Amino acid sequence: MSASRFKVGIVGLKPGRGWAMQAHIPALRALRETYEIVGVANTNRASAEEAALAAGLPKAFNSVTELVASPEVDIVAITVKVPYHKAIARDAIEAGKHVYCEWPLGNGLVEAEEMAALAKKKGILGVVGTQAVCAPEVAYLKNLIADGFIGEVLSTSLVARGGALQGGGAIPDKNVYGYLLDRTKGATMLTIPVGHTLAALKSVFGEVMEVSSMLAVRRPMTLAVDTGEMLPTSAPDQVLVSGIFASGVPLSLHYRGGAERDDDGLFWEINGTKGDIRISGSSGHTQMVQLSLSGARGSEKTFQRLMVPDSCRSGWPEEVEPGNVARAYARMARDLRDGTHTAPSFDDAVAIHRIIAAIERSAESGRRIAV
Repeated sequence: MSASRFKVGIVGLKPGRGWAMQAHIPALRALRETYEIVGVANTNRASAEEAALAAGLPKAFNSVTELVASPEVDIVAITVKVPYHKAIARDAIEAGKHVYCEWPLGNGLVEAEEMAALAKKKGILGVVGTQAVCAPEVAYLKNLIADGFIGEVLSTSLVARGGALQGGGAIPDKNVYGYLLDRTKGATMLTIPVGHTLAALKSVFGEVMEVSSMLAVRRPMTLAVDTGEMLPTSAPDQVLVSGIFASGVPLSLHYRGGAERDDDGLFWEINGTKGDIRISGSSGHTQMVQLSLSGARGSEKTFQRLMVPDSCRSGWPEEVEPGNVARAYARMARDLRDGTHTAPSFDDAVAIHRIIAAIERSAESGRRIAV
């Protein structure tokens, strides 16, 4: 591994669109002194060449296998659809590469556990892209609560929208987004926006001990705008969870499928003995949207904006998505060099997968489930 910069190979870079292009590329380029992007691999050489040209990358690999085996690559960044995460991560780990894998880590808890176990066995650092935990607003919120800004936390509640592609009744492109409709593919409103938000909640409040939940499919058919087809939908568009953290703090969460009506798609409130904090955003994708904090204490009747210190933002990309991803990559580099545990790891991902599995079991059984 390079003593100066970590060399990254990206799997799943689409020219002109996609998460890797809008978040990973600018994030890594913002960390030029730490990372070097070696190249890209897609499903075929032609696709990789097109992506490399669009992103200005030096190399298009013939295949994912070639990228993973390349001595030029230190870290494999996996940004493909969820069903392919496990196989690519397994090959990368077996080749001795460190891995940054987008969330969800695996298609369900079992896959995530297998990936985390393999990384541990091989002495590989696996980082998962639950970058909401790296958002400056979440970090500032955690500090405010730890410092007693609202006293003892009594409860937290959150209502959010999953976004247009999550239970919204229509998708623009069947081939690109159709797999989101099938709950067996592992990329649903529960696993993606709810999963990212659970990671943020856990970073603030600690371990979730038990949950009681309901999942509902209220829109059983979805329009594919490009083909005009009505597609069957098994992914839930209503997620309701009540639970309790190990600290005794009760949790209430409700995610609704579809786009927000007025650019106000997240309402998260934390109630304490001395005051309250509210967190808002344009959607329930806490990992992707600009969050804002406000608070009120004592006898105050109005909430006042709580400004994140400028020191938490300076030196990072201004845009939310690459900014949060860059912070996750920076933590990864620190962990690789210092042996620390600051980046969201595969083990952290397994903990979130366990909460999701408990939510699913509770919804199926109608019982409270221990996590």
